[in-house]
Amino acid sequence: MKRIMLMVIRNIIRVPGWMYHIWKLGRPKDPHTEEERYNYLRTIVKRVNKSGRVAVEGSGEENIPKENGFIFFPNHQGLFDMLAIIDTCPKPFGVVVKKEASNIILVKQVIELLRGMAIDRKDIRSSLTIINKMTEEVKQGRNYVIFAEGTRSKQENSILDFKGGTFKSAVNARCPIVPVALIDCYKPFDIPSINKVNVKVRYLPPIYPEQYMGLKTKQIADIVHNSIQNEINKNM
Repeated sequence: MKRIMLMVIRNIIRVPGWMYHIWKLGRPKDPHTEEERYNYLRTIVKRVNKSGRVAVEGSGEENIPKENGFIFFPNHQGLFDMLAIIDTCPKPFGVVVKKEASNIILVKQVIELLRGMAIDRKDIRSSLTIINKMTEEVKQGRNYVIFAEGTRSKQENSILDFKGGTFKSAVNARCPIVPVALIDCYKPFDIPSINKVNVKVRYLPPIYPEQYMGLKTKQIADIVHNSIQNEINKNM
């Protein structure tokens, strides 16, 4: 909370304008391209992170597929995760978030700008609809981020099991799966301090359809989980 307040105070003059433009870009009929919307948001995120004394180090961007139509699967450490990914990822994407987070002020507007979706984990039929919609959009060349743990880990850099169901969209779309290791992303908002912190985002080599077809989604989930945890361990 202290760091969030620092970010707001240091950008207090700019916040109203930013919120207005984010809302405007999030309208369904906004004429801007996905790249234009994303790049505007990314500029803001970079500035906010810097003002909050958070240094975000990205690496492995060369592992991000050159052709669109893939899904990022990062571990989930906290509210700062999306700020870290947007800060380091050069390609636009949509995001699937839990329904509980989708109505938070500003989070809601950012999701709309990214053309993201909210999933109700308690409603199986609704969840299936979201997964199917994401599958179709990925087939059409959109990229997505989805957190396979289903909820944030409260164990710092130890991640929870990945849920096999979150990989159904990738399997159905036959698209590249890009594991993303988020390291120390819990620190900016979970530690009650405004001292400078460093977080890392590691984009790992993608897993292509020919590598995972024939595997059960739970097996795929375990492969992605283990590759991320191993990368985190190497950086500790």
